[in-house]
Amino acid sequence: MEGKVKEQKRHQQKHSGPKAERKKLKKQGGTTDEDERKRNPKAFAVQSAVRMAKTFHRAQDIKTKKHHIPLVDRTPLEPPPVVIVVVGPPKVGKTTLIRCLIKNFTRQKLGDICGPVTIVSGKRRRLTFMECNNDINTMIDLAKVADLVLMLIDASFGFEMETFEFLNICQVHGFPRIMGVLTHLDSFKNNKTLRKTKKNLKHRFWTEVYQGAKLFYLSGMVYGEYQTQEVKNLGRFISVMKFRPLVWQTSHPYALVDRMEDLTDPESIRTDPKCDRTVSLYGYLRGTYLKNKCQVHIPGVGDFQVADVNFLPDPCSLPDAQKKRALNEKERLLYAPMAGVGGVVYDRDAVYIDLPANHVNQQQEEVRPTTELVQSLIDTHATLDAKMAASKVSLFSGSATLDPTGIDEQSREEESLQEKHVWDPNTQRNRRKVVFAEEEEDDVSSTTDDEYGDSEQEEDEDKDNLSEFLKEARAKSEKSAKNVTYTPPVKRQKLEKRKEEGEEMLAFADSEDDLEMSEEEESKEEGEAARARDSGHCSEEDEEESDDEESENESVEEEDDADDTVKKQTESEEEEEQGALQWKDGLQQKASEAFLRQQEAAPNLRKLIYGSVVEASDSEDEDKELGGLFRVSRPHNSTKFQANALDCSRFNPDTFHDWDLEEMLNSIRDCFVTGKWEEGQDAATLLKEDEELYGDFEDLETGEIHKGPTEQQDPAEQQNDEDDEKEEAEESQMKVDDDEDQKNKRLEKKRRLKERFDAEYDDGDATYFDDLKEEMQKQAELNRTEFEDVDDETRVQYEGFRPGMYIRVEISSLPCEFVTNFDPHYPIILGGLASAEGNVGYLQMRLKKHRWHGRILKTRDPLILSLGWRRFQTIPLYHIEDHNGRHRLLKYTPQHMHCGASIWGPVTPQGTGFLAVQSLAGTKANFRIAATGVVLDLDKSVTVMKKLKLIGYPYKIFKNTCFVKGMFNTLLEVAKFEGASVRTVSGVRGQIKKALSTPLGAYRATFEDRLLMSDIVFLRSWYPVSVPQLYNPVTSLLLPVGQKDNWEGMRTLGQLKHDLGIRNNPNTDSLYKPLVRGQRRFNPLHIPKELQKALPFKSKPKQQQPKGKIPRDLQRPSVIREPHERKVAALLHALSTVHNHKRKKAHMVQHAKHKEFLQQKEKQEEAKLKRQKEARKKLYRVMGQMDQKKQRSSLKGSSQEN
Repeated sequence: MEGKVKEQKRHQQKHSGPKAERKKLKKQGGTTDEDERKRNPKAFAVQSAVRMAKTFHRAQDIKTKKHHIPLVDRTPLEPPPVVIVVVGPPKVGKTTLIRCLIKNFTRQKLGDICGPVTIVSGKRRRLTFMECNNDINTMIDLAKVADLVLMLIDASFGFEMETFEFLNICQVHGFPRIMGVLTHLDSFKNNKTLRKTKKNLKHRFWTEVYQGAKLFYLSGMVYGEYQTQEVKNLGRFISVMKFRPLVWQTSHPYALVDRMEDLTDPESIRTDPKCDRTVSLYGYLRGTYLKNKCQVHIPGVGDFQVADVNFLPDPCSLPDAQKKRALNEKERLLYAPMAGVGGVVYDRDAVYIDLPANHVNQQQEEVRPTTELVQSLIDTHATLDAKMAASKVSLFSGSATLDPTGIDEQSREEESLQEKHVWDPNTQRNRRKVVFAEEEEDDVSSTTDDEYGDSEQEEDEDKDNLSEFLKEARAKSEKSAKNVTYTPPVKRQKLEKRKEEGEEMLAFADSEDDLEMSEEEESKEEGEAARARDSGHCSEEDEEESDDEESENESVEEEDDADDTVKKQTESEEEEEQGALQWKDGLQQKASEAFLRQQEAAPNLRKLIYGSVVEASDSEDEDKELGGLFRVSRPHNSTKFQANALDCSRFNPDTFHDWDLEEMLNSIRDCFVTGKWEEGQDAATLLKEDEELYGDFEDLETGEIHKGPTEQQDPAEQQNDEDDEKEEAEESQMKVDDDEDQKNKRLEKKRRLKERFDAEYDDGDATYFDDLKEEMQKQAELNRTEFEDVDDETRVQYEGFRPGMYIRVEISSLPCEFVTNFDPHYPIILGGLASAEGNVGYLQMRLKKHRWHGRILKTRDPLILSLGWRRFQTIPLYHIEDHNGRHRLLKYTPQHMHCGASIWGPVTPQGTGFLAVQSLAGTKANFRIAATGVVLDLDKSVTVMKKLKLIGYPYKIFKNTCFVKGMFNTLLEVAKFEGASVRTVSGVRGQIKKALSTPLGAYRATFEDRLLMSDIVFLRSWYPVSVPQLYNPVTSLLLPVGQKDNWEGMRTLGQLKHDLGIRNNPNTDSLYKPLVRGQRRFNPLHIPKELQKALPFKSKPKQQQPKGKIPRDLQRPSVIREPHERKVAALLHALSTVHNHKRKKAHMVQHAKHKEFLQQKEKQEEAKLKRQKEARKKLYRVMGQMDQKKQRSSLKGSSQEN
């Protein structure tokens, strides 16, 4: 019984009733709301008009709050990459997060992250990641260009000051989209603590950003990386995020520089290492259009004039517009030049190609070389020439061995050609130029100075030589099949010799995959190479046949595919060279012969039109082994190849014609238009025959009629034809008119139907906001279509360089420290300036000290401002506006209140926000942002006035007039202040009348009352204060590496005194001293008799006599007791004291007893009430029972009676 589990009773669903009916309706897709409204309309009627109005108003308020001021959408069709700034304190996981996001989007691992990293994240979006280090300069600069901020927070530690500093910086310079990311969550062992911490951090983050801001959680790390699913979710949010345009960014062109090149003449640097540099900066243009020769500001360096601007091909272009869901591997581009990653680097006059295109080679930690190739080279004891001279090879079984001397001639022919990559700006592609050995020797001396890109070109040349030789070899082998007398090229022999010696040689490869290649794959490649010999110039396309399935959606240039295909052959042949130095003989003749052979190879037209076509060989015995080494596959066994067996477009050109002979030229002279043609083949004759044959015809699309020639016809026939033509023309014209009428009728009918539909179904309540949005939409469409069909070169001349272009900006006269102290971890921003923003002038601002900054700010203390693109140091004057409009100078900023500020700085548009910091050097323990504010005015209209008190002392007093000295020094000063109001400390007001001759500066003044000699007279005046003209740009990028966050400008007066050890001697008058005030005696008030008569009785002075002495007879005599009486009085006093004490004690005892009595009485009352309550309950119970008995008896009696 214990093992059995009692089965629970199953729930029985209802099949009838109202609930079951509702469920049935829900399953069928119906609703009961309409039925209820019809059945009981009063229940759904308006119960309260006031409540309905409130509900409607609230809904409208919520709707209106969601409205933003509509802005014209100026984003181009190909927008620039989205700038994502990863911000956070040190050691919080910024680099790891960027590395994981790059791996998520591009499937590639990136080592050291330096500078901006641009990737393609989707079909219409690119991303640029930038890491923000813990430097206030970097935080300020990146906040101005960021579209999205990933704010990393260490959850195990909590919020740090850098997080709030960056948030406040963003609030000032235009708030970008911000997403929080919590890291180090794996340090929490208790789930409850983890949930509580997440909740607290989330709500605090919402307080700073906005309610509902997105906060991601990275729960832990696996093998040094964040979990793949969490990173993927974060990447999805980034990919679909929408960004609101910020005012400053959309009104100014700017670029985040991802590459920098020094173009200064090396000779100038050698003669003067401190000379100004000419630098070209590269980056995607953002914001608005950039004009050439404009002025730009580089934060941390200064203002500069642009020398030249060019746009370059996009190094990280978006994929082609195709209907597909995801990107393929070739389209997942990664471009980070400062980190040493990027396939092709474009310049105005050159192209730099990095051969391991999109693969980052990690730095190997081992000291010994890990590849077998390098190890074998280290262990070599004999030179390559000695080995080649001693080696012998037999191509076929049973054939004679070949010495190196026998093939010297052909080897010289092979080694005479080199290859060079050249960028053609007209065709916008990479062209491979043939360079001969003589030119190469001449170029060695001229190219020693150009160090950049040499290694890449040298690596390219060796690998590309083989592809050129293979093309020649295939062309020659084709001709050998047609012409038996032509000998095959030596290159084929060399390849066969290499394959024969393959058993003895070491296998080298770039990767383990190459070493593990099977023999079947190698034989497959040999067969494909043999089949590819049918085309002369198209060998690159044939070589990519083996890779068709993998790269059918990828578009790559033919040269790159050819290089990738023959990679294994080049690696084995790069090491083999001919030892003899006889290859220099007859270079010119051999080069011309090679060029002629290449030109004579006819193109395969079928190959060009239909793609890869493989011909079946005519020879039957090609399948057999040649020397036991080579095996040629026979593709003609398949019907597929036999269908395309004959290439009718090919012909074998006669290579032995001597075109210098006149006879040979005459034989083909009639093949051209200028030659003599036969009568039936002449071009003019054939054209006339065509016109006579076809005659007139009508264009059915345009209705235009084309007439044939009528000059050769008879007049009668011509007249008839003209009549027929007129009739046909009239008929066609009538037909066209009818079609037009029908078309117009249909359009009118459609228009009426649309108007009727709009009137029926449209609400017709389009608001002003909707109209404004529609207007902005039209303007954006107009902006987009204006230059849509114009090429970029022409558009740039009209509208400037548009956002989204990859530009190259050349700037001259940059300080040399910018190049010598360049650090890619610090961002370089090119901020475009408007026409007036390059000037410096007076600025009026509204400023407020930040509530988190520890100290108030003092006037005339230097302050570092971030305003617009610039960071600079200036001296502000703080002031406040009084009720009369006067701007009064303040010594300190007020607490929790705005004040005005006047500075001398760069002219910036009104409404631009700014922030202020006191110091940039190092990391302070407190909050670094001292103040924030906004620009109000750009002129000197505000005059700041300082209050000035002038003090004087009276030296002669005549009733209400007195002479005052010590306030002024000259007669001229007194003359300027005649009529000014003065005042004494005691409050007596007066006025300056006239200057006195002696002493100098003394004057006569009148007052309301007579002054005393102890009074002090002062004059309140206002003095205009001039704004100090200090504009000191912060040049943090010019500092040495590792010291860029230690920029120091002008020090404050307090810092100077502290550094120099200066202590102020206090003013003795300013010290607090104990006040000793003497007793003052005032004279009695004297009122004239005439005034006393006029006063009412209440105010009249009363004639009161002073109280005299009481007469002796009225005074009470003092009683003097006898000693006996004093004893009796003392005894009575003692007895009364004892009696009073006893009475007081008895009263206290009686009071305690009475209190106890009252408590007992209260208890008795409670018990009495309880007994009464119980008695009442019993009584009521008995009475109830009696009533019930009576009712029962009455009921019985009534039933018996019935």
